[in-house]
Amino acid sequence: MKRVLLATAVASFIAVAAHGFDAAATWTDQCAKCHGADGKGETKMGKKLSIKDYTDAKVQGEVTDEQAFKAIKEGTKDKSGKVRMKAIEGISDADAKAMVAYFRALKK
Repeated sequence: MKRVLLATAVASFIAVAAHGFDAAATWTDQCAKCHGADGKGETKMGKKLSIKDYTDAKVQGEVTDEQAFKAIKEGTKDKSGKVRMKAIEGISDADAKAMVAYFRALKK
């Protein structure tokens, strides 16, 4: 667990140092309202939307990196076409990949 946290911290530092993108800050700003700061989805909006617990390895195993990347870049819609999650506007491919790595680091 400590190694994962250390690796996440180092990866975040490198990402920020390399081009100014901070995945943790972006998560806090763009994602935590629904997904929670810890990724468990135990927020008011998370409960309303039945957000899954992304700290659960089984739940994370149901999402490929490609699916997570696409959701970050394009957002998601429900079966009726209603927006379920907005895309992170203007995010580069490299920064979206950093967000996928951050998402993966939530797994316990």
